[in-house]
Amino acid sequence: MRTLAQLVPALLLLFTFPFVSLGTEDSRVFSQSKQDASLRYEVEHAIDKGLKWLDGKQNPDGSWSQPEYPALTALVLKAYMGEPMGNYRARRPAVVENGYRYLLASVQPDGGIYSSAAPRPMENYNTAVSMVALILARDPGLEPVILKARNYLVSLQNNGGVGYNKSGSSDLSNTVMALEALYYSKHLVGDVARKGLDPVKKLDWQSAIDFIQRCQNLPEHNPEAWASDDPKNKGGFVYSPGESKAGKDGSETGDNVPLRSYGSMTYAGLLSYIYADLDKEDPRVTAAYAWLRDNYTLDENPGMGAQGLFYYYHTMAKALSAYGVDRLPVPGRPEADWRRELALRLLSLQDGEEGSWVNENGRWWERDPVLVTSYALIALEIVYRGL
Repeated sequence: MRTLAQLVPALLLLFTFPFVSLGTEDSRVFSQSKQDASLRYEVEHAIDKGLKWLDGKQNPDGSWSQPEYPALTALVLKAYMGEPMGNYRARRPAVVENGYRYLLASVQPDGGIYSSAAPRPMENYNTAVSMVALILARDPGLEPVILKARNYLVSLQNNGGVGYNKSGSSDLSNTVMALEALYYSKHLVGDVARKGLDPVKKLDWQSAIDFIQRCQNLPEHNPEAWASDDPKNKGGFVYSPGESKAGKDGSETGDNVPLRSYGSMTYAGLLSYIYADLDKEDPRVTAAYAWLRDNYTLDENPGMGAQGLFYYYHTMAKALSAYGVDRLPVPGRPEADWRRELALRLLSLQDGEEGSWVNENGRWWERDPVLVTSYALIALEIVYRGL
């Protein structure tokens, strides 16, 4: 049986290189309805407008937003490199080249990509997101940098998962970012000896899976006392073993009080299982999908309201595309054409004059329009491939 992770390379090609032939995937483009074609044009326009807004927000050093956090620049570069028509990849304008120069200037002697001058360097977050941006550049000259950063990420594994740094506690948000960077760089691993590069460090994948499942409300696979099989929470994910940003399910105290599952971390959990190469029929995977199906909404980040809303949209687009689902059989309503619905939702939230997006709720930096615009553009670019 084909595992979920075997589907991910095709997703990356569709996300980054829309003109690569992928058999039946390409047939959607030629069989779309007029309604779909109209929506695709609207999405193209929104993406173009958003990228042009970002053009004018670059700092003199090539970074965006806060220079001490390279991940913010890397997210912008991912948006440029995923632009559906390939204009920014084909000609690599100065804004993109300057952004990549800034990322390379942020590479540290240990292989990480972060700023030691930052109040909190957040080494994993910055390195993992920057790695993916470098991979999307498709530049063989960057392979030594990517592989050294890869080894650095592996060195941060702690109790199975990954946190902001080696000494910090692991969490699912940082773990999925690290696993994504490791997954998309693994095609470079086999050639290191011939190229005279440092030997590749190996992640303990079984330990990583154990950590992921300890963040899931699924008592059959999670030994944590708080794990619940209550239908409200079963199959969903929390931030880390013992902590949910959505709080506890009830007013009781103690270790066995259920933690509330929430949307963005459940999409992160599903993606983590995909990157860890679990089978699509694995009960941990099917339980995560069932929670997401039953709690599907674009009005909020389920369990968190407006907090982290655009990260939720961004992670939803990645996870549902990688999972290979076109329509969700949502309880109590017709099947959800999630791509169309997400596209329309993001179009409605874009600043019609400027082309940017922002979240009025500032949790997790989402009052930063550069960050939020990057999330929205990446989500639209993924959605666009399937419209």
